[in-house]
Amino acid sequence: MKIAIAQINPIIGDFNYNFGKIKCFADKAIELKCDMVIFSELVISGYPPRDLLEKNDFVDANLACLNRLLSSIRGIGVICGFVDKNSADKGKPLFNSAVHFEDGKILHKVYKRLLPTYDIFDESRYFEPGPESSPYPYKGHSIGLTICEDAWNDENIFKRRLYSTDPVALIVKAGADLVINISASPFYVGTKEFRWNMFGSMARKYGVPFIFANQVGGNDSIIFDGISTVFDKNGNVVARGCDFDEDFIIFDSEAPDSSKGDLHLISNSDTESILKALVVGTRDYVTKCGFSEVVVGLSGGIDSALTACIAVKALGRENVSVVFMPSQYTSKDNFEDTEKLAENLGIVLTRIPIDGIFKKFLKFLSPSFKKSEPGITEQNIQARIRGTILMGLSNKHGSLVLSTGNKSELAVGYCTLYGDMTGGLAVISDVPKTTVYDLARFINREKEYIPQRIITKAPSAELKPDQADQDDLPPYEILDSILKGYIEDFKGADELVQMGFDKDIVEEIIFKVDRNEHKRYQAAPGLKVTSKAFGYGRNYPLVQGYTKISV
Repeated sequence: MKIAIAQINPIIGDFNYNFGKIKCFADKAIELKCDMVIFSELVISGYPPRDLLEKNDFVDANLACLNRLLSSIRGIGVICGFVDKNSADKGKPLFNSAVHFEDGKILHKVYKRLLPTYDIFDESRYFEPGPESSPYPYKGHSIGLTICEDAWNDENIFKRRLYSTDPVALIVKAGADLVINISASPFYVGTKEFRWNMFGSMARKYGVPFIFANQVGGNDSIIFDGISTVFDKNGNVVARGCDFDEDFIIFDSEAPDSSKGDLHLISNSDTESILKALVVGTRDYVTKCGFSEVVVGLSGGIDSALTACIAVKALGRENVSVVFMPSQYTSKDNFEDTEKLAENLGIVLTRIPIDGIFKKFLKFLSPSFKKSEPGITEQNIQARIRGTILMGLSNKHGSLVLSTGNKSELAVGYCTLYGDMTGGLAVISDVPKTTVYDLARFINREKEYIPQRIITKAPSAELKPDQADQDDLPPYEILDSILKGYIEDFKGADELVQMGFDKDIVEEIIFKVDRNEHKRYQAAPGLKVTSKAFGYGRNYPLVQGYTKISV
């Protein structure tokens, strides 16, 4: 059987757009004489639709789109994901569903059984778990059709399984000789290797081929990397889509192993994957929100330089404007470095000094400040002036502000509410500072886009004389390791100290992370590239008294 996998980038709720994409890729599969074409989970509605699922007209529009596809596509079998209604008089009103249709007829339909409710997932909020499904015959095969999480519960892969049943084991036991898994599996560092290990292991375990058809593109903070993959019965990769882009691959189940399917290129390193993810996430967030242009505040530092580079890659240099807002504390190096960066990227740099505005602020506020010594308040005022300027330009020109803070700063609150946190998208808010440097060096591997001095000089907010980040923070190599342990690996203070970190530094960092939850709650949405990002997938109370630091 000649099978096509269509790896597409749907827009949530844009049913005409999604219909057009599905129809276009199905027509391509027909032209290439494929027997079947497979699309991803909830491809008709786009994933994740979240509380749009509570709107009856949204669900009806998704069903109407499915009916349009049924009547429009002829001469090929189509597997795709959609939202179906639960006709029972109890339980959640919807099913996360997959359908196989051909020539206007529904051949088979399944409902997702395992509903993830962790990190960014909240499917039990909307969907009823489906009943056990059976394999069905199609063109000489017995197909076991599963939906995403249904394959994420193998006892040999997961030390602590979240669910009491394993749909894949049951469907193979029932006679499936080809397992298809349609997914909307998000990207984070390490997930590609995990998926390969999981699906390859199951293919070897059960002795049947596995097809993984994944969504691609960015929706809100979530980025889908695609890499739709086919594994033969020995667990070998015999067909693979590219990463972070729409793709179309073909797999022939009857061909010799050496020539079964397309093998398209993917990233060679985590650094390259992260950069691609940030570019795709930025492009899709900006354009799917209806913007075409962005504005970035440059400081002369590495974070804003990296953000500008990502914006240019995502949207084109003609759609990126940058603004340099120097003060009395801005070094000569930063004047030169911002100009060089803009020149290297081919973008126009606007310079708006803030000294005069800052002095007027202080003049009007001085009676209330009662001649107190300058401190963090005056530093924050400068950051907020810059944020106001960026928002003014955004409002005037209809461009989206990209904030430039990294994960390390956001974690410990080394940022200013309504200042440098201002923006519509926090592009690198899930990128630790050490990874920021890795990305900058990767971007410069063939040509110097980011001036070398930006990469090598000591980072500074430049809000007071001779300021450096390391005045207030431990070295970033130490800080990022502690933050990963605490935020992504859920380690407590005792465990972190046992790993060799200084007790006082661990206490200080944990204190700062916990006390700045309110800042992150008000931050712009950020792009998720690690296993635990700030935002939708991390739910901590803003007000709490848990301070277990017993070391």
